[in-house]
Amino acid sequence: MTDRIHLRGVEAFGYHGVLPDEKRDGQPFVVDVVMELDLATAGGSDALDDTVSYAEIAGEVVARITGPSFDLIERLAEVVADDVLRHRLVDAVTVAVHKPQAPVGHPFRDVAVEVHRGRGVPVVVALGANLGDARATLESAVDSVAALPGMRVRAVSPLVETDPVGGPEQPGYLNAVLVGDTTLTPADLLGRLHAIEADHGRTRDIRWGARTLDLDLVQVGRAGTASEVRQADDALTLPHPRAHERGFVLVPWSQADPAATIRTDAGVRPVADLLAEVDTSGVRTGPEWSPTW
Repeated sequence: MTDRIHLRGVEAFGYHGVLPDEKRDGQPFVVDVVMELDLATAGGSDALDDTVSYAEIAGEVVARITGPSFDLIERLAEVVADDVLRHRLVDAVTVAVHKPQAPVGHPFRDVAVEVHRGRGVPVVVALGANLGDARATLESAVDSVAALPGMRVRAVSPLVETDPVGGPEQPGYLNAVLVGDTTLTPADLLGRLHAIEADHGRTRDIRWGARTLDLDLVQVGRAGTASEVRQADDALTLPHPRAHERGFVLVPWSQADPAATIRTDAGVRPVADLLAEVDTSGVRTGPEWSPTW
């Protein structure tokens, strides 16, 4: 059974619309938000941390209404839905944006756009770089991944410094792991990750060679559940066939998601347990960083 929180009639003045006078003079907008989540824990604990702050959601909605102008209220509804889904407890959301003074040209009471968006499936992306300003590149990459349509970042690990594994002689790496949720297909997400790599100067001249940016799709779905994606072809293997052996993936992954699990040849294993079996001597605490998403 799905529980719901209804937040209706959040009103503010904005400048969204296609016509020049809409962007110049503005008009009122009203937004309704219906969040789907499990409220059993909050019902038992009576603790705010176990539910969603209505005030925080309302503040985010007002910030979107009064913020940068969009041509379409369809876009306003989309970004509001995306904001709400960034709250970790929300599984799905319905957002209705009302534009009661829209230039329709005929008598009407209201016009509204309503969208329903789900969180998607869990996804894990490993990040690495060892050329140029690696920390700045990785921070930029996190921002680019978070900006992908249908992608929501839940957590990003601290940076770790790691010794190169395989390949020619090269500098040490900075590595991190990003965990989130996506509605993109694995193939689409992989293609978009490759495009982000290319935008940051990544080339594939030497296998396991130095690189400005490396974004590996480690896992899609939750291991051992119906959402887990398992595939093996020339374009993509999921889960990543070597991730469970790599300290530079497991260490930051366990920091980003202490409850993480991954499928191995021996079945689904907690990442924290694998750390006790994998050589992590080449993995060290990295510099402080401030990724945003």
